[in-house]
Amino acid sequence: MKFVDEATLMVEAGNGGRGAVGFRREKYIPKGGPDGGDGGDGGSVYLHANSGLNTLVDFRHKRIHRAAHGEGGAGRNRTGRSAEDLYIAVPVGTRVRDVGSGELIGELLSHGDKLLVAKGGFHGIGNARFKSSTNRAPRQFTPGSEGERRELQLELILLADVGLLGMPNAGKSSFIRKVSAARPKIADYPFTTLYPNLGVVSVGEERSFVIADVPGIIEGAAEGAGLGLRFLKHLERTRLLLHLVDIAAQESSVDPGRQVALIADELARFSPELADRERWLVLNKQDLLSDEEFVRRSAVLVDALDWKGEMFAISALTGEGIEALIQALMGRLEQLGQRFSQAVEVGSTPDEDEAWDPLK
Repeated sequence: MKFVDEATLMVEAGNGGRGAVGFRREKYIPKGGPDGGDGGDGGSVYLHANSGLNTLVDFRHKRIHRAAHGEGGAGRNRTGRSAEDLYIAVPVGTRVRDVGSGELIGELLSHGDKLLVAKGGFHGIGNARFKSSTNRAPRQFTPGSEGERRELQLELILLADVGLLGMPNAGKSSFIRKVSAARPKIADYPFTTLYPNLGVVSVGEERSFVIADVPGIIEGAAEGAGLGLRFLKHLERTRLLLHLVDIAAQESSVDPGRQVALIADELARFSPELADRERWLVLNKQDLLSDEEFVRRSAVLVDALDWKGEMFAISALTGEGIEALIQALMGRLEQLGQRFSQAVEVGSTPDEDEAWDPLK
């Protein structure tokens, strides 16, 4: 199924049913009286989060969703039937905005969450409700009010505990394949990752976390170079970022320190809040270097960045150093609080989302 993380749709709530005008005409009640009933309420439109969905692709085909109108009232004080509310299923992690005003209407972050996006019209009033001591035969009634109509912008924000950052070919996809059951495409050329991938990392009984891999960032991404920054929104709810660096890059023109600073700058241009998120440096592909060369390169990198945070050395190919990294990640996430490991069904590969232990 194609991964789609943005969509627009029009929602129209139902109108309220009109009130009725009626008078009793019964044989043994000569004076009769008003008996027009009220109408029914129009149906409202709700979005509800379904963990079985992982894309907004369905909204590319059906863009208009309408709830039913309420029925009109009738004589003999019969009330019109209210319309049923319309529920539209969306993936967990959907953010909803009003296109016209830009207002953030809400977010659906857990399975079963629901959000009212268009209120149904209020029912009309029948003439029986207008009867009074001075108005014995009222002919007044009210039509039902119109239901709300809104154009919505849906954005899917994948729910993950850890997000991967890095230049193309830094080894992010290889890393997520190594630590989880996710199977993104990998190859020896850049931009093999064209859409986000989720994986669940199991670190023992009832200890797991969700990791997200987004397409690599290059210089000028804020202006749209490469795949731009459109997928960085999927890292907004992560608690921690892993910044993968190809420490064994062979090209003399490739400066790992400059690459790290470049991505940090692009991140800040996208979201200062995300740029301030806790970020760990992960030096990948250490298996391609001798011990002496690795020590030399890593020392140069740390000095160039004046790096004070956490740093790990791994090989996504051989698995070297990965156990220590994921154990440290698990410990840090437990310190930070609630994780998204129970929301794994929102991943981009639902048939492969069961937890998998990379250490077996």
